[in-house]
Amino acid sequence: MQQRSEKSGTRDEMAAKKIESVVPKQKHELLKWNGWGYNDSKFYLNSDKIIAFSGLRYPIGEQDLPNFTKWVLKKFHVDLDNPQRSQDIPQNLPESRVSEEFLENLKNLQIDFSTNGLDRLIRSHGQTLYDIHTLRTGSFERIPDAVVWPTSHEAVVDLVELANNLNVVLIPYGGGTSVSGAITCPQDEQRPIAAVDMCQMNRMLWLDRENLVVCFEAGIVGQDLERELRKLGLTVGHEPDSYEFSTLGGWVATRASGMKKNVYGNIEDLVVRVKMVTSRGVLERSISAPRVSCGPDFNHIIMGSEGTLGIVTEVLLKVRPLPPVKRYGSLVFPDFASGVRFMREVAKRRCQPASIRLIDNEQFQFGQALKPEGSFLSGFVEKLKKAYLFGWKGFDIEKICVTTLLFEGHANDVNTQEKLINEIAKKFGGIPAGAQNGERGYVLTFVIAYIRDLGLDFNVVAESFETSVPWDRCEALCENVKERVRQECAALRISNYLISCRVTQTYDAGACVYFYFGFNTFGMADPAHVYEEIESKARDEILSSGGTISHHHGVGKLRKKWYPQSISSVGLSLYNATKKELDPKNIFAVGNLSDKTLAKL
Repeated sequence: MQQRSEKSGTRDEMAAKKIESVVPKQKHELLKWNGWGYNDSKFYLNSDKIIAFSGLRYPIGEQDLPNFTKWVLKKFHVDLDNPQRSQDIPQNLPESRVSEEFLENLKNLQIDFSTNGLDRLIRSHGQTLYDIHTLRTGSFERIPDAVVWPTSHEAVVDLVELANNLNVVLIPYGGGTSVSGAITCPQDEQRPIAAVDMCQMNRMLWLDRENLVVCFEAGIVGQDLERELRKLGLTVGHEPDSYEFSTLGGWVATRASGMKKNVYGNIEDLVVRVKMVTSRGVLERSISAPRVSCGPDFNHIIMGSEGTLGIVTEVLLKVRPLPPVKRYGSLVFPDFASGVRFMREVAKRRCQPASIRLIDNEQFQFGQALKPEGSFLSGFVEKLKKAYLFGWKGFDIEKICVTTLLFEGHANDVNTQEKLINEIAKKFGGIPAGAQNGERGYVLTFVIAYIRDLGLDFNVVAESFETSVPWDRCEALCENVKERVRQECAALRISNYLISCRVTQTYDAGACVYFYFGFNTFGMADPAHVYEEIESKARDEILSSGGTISHHHGVGKLRKKWYPQSISSVGLSLYNATKKELDPKNIFAVGNLSDKTLAKL
């Protein structure tokens, strides 16, 4: 690519490049319609009643997992002889309410659309436990009345104008990975609803190598974005757990965080400029400079707006040259408290590697169980490790925790950083546990989401929830939330459950904590509701322990009851004023953030 000088900088000479996405327009051809991920990838019970994982997309693919089977039986006491069958795709879906006038206008604007029931159903939900449980056992009362596929910023401008003229609600749809209820249709909305699927807007519009920025359309999927940049020797470095399926526009709309934020930053650090179509017109900053001080930053009005103010169409991002060295590592600590103190010291000294995550003992046991036969603390090398840890060092297998590490950069820098991390770990009783454990822990992050579908097959519901907390309250919050969940389970006579946590992101002033909670629901009439009630109590405990309602999952509908107290009455008024200014007819009536939003318009 040759370069040319421009007043605004230097751009690679290139036409906008349409990306051939891994995920097809008809998503169900590749992805599950009622679960997580690829159709060919799942945990299942084989003919020998051993849990296995299908497909070859992940390291544990096409392997039997007898240790995991034992762990599941011990932890949840499930009946493997009686799996629960998920319902087939519902045939009696709600009728479309969209008018012929709206559809005729879409034809005239050359915007592709569908009123097919399956197309509408697939884009009616995200990945909350409620969403998936509903798809497997019942139905939604309200789904989109149409799906539209714009192919350019200009098409979105036309669509938003049309929706305002005909009073049609628009719900932006990216990868469908939301775990906050953000894209679920408001069940009491009487107006026609159109899901705006952004998947056909996935072009790389231009690249500026000199200034290391790239402009993409908002519908590009994470793995597609990184693949195209890697061909050019570049990376954005943003890897949320949903990276395989989530989209750039979704990252912006939810203020997403990635596993490698220590080197590359969270989405707010990566975004230079955003273009969003509102009912009032296009909102964007005219300058692409790295920083400006001309009043409030409109990028931050867009980031975290969760589809309530408009549709993100284009994003200008920072890029970095691909790191020449990528190295994994892991550390074992005698207990969780020692691990937290280590994480705090690393953050204090600002020497975090690209990714550093601390898992508690429950997750350590879980991770060990996912190893194939023959590698669970067995074999000559493993026996030596076991003797060293639990003999000479005096570690207790029921208390130890593990930190996984990922280093990226130049060889000398990585060597120096790894040495420093090991020195700090030693001060808190930590010892190196090898690169293989670190890599496995990192990669298995992408597999964990598939376990929930297996659980639903055997009367186990499970979900994750996260928070951000100051360092001085981190350890106490973890224990307080676990104890609150234990109390709630005891009150409901739930005896077979898992509650665990990990510290996944570190900052100067605090950390992100991720909780996993699941339990055996045998005999419960509405297990998804029971889960939501317990998680709600856990979130109350999070807030009272100094945590936030979310670190990176956003607010959506599940957490909006806590939104007003999180931002104050003045903050709520400011948000409502912004909503009223940018969307006076409430076309973007997705129902996220505040319950009071619609009432105040």
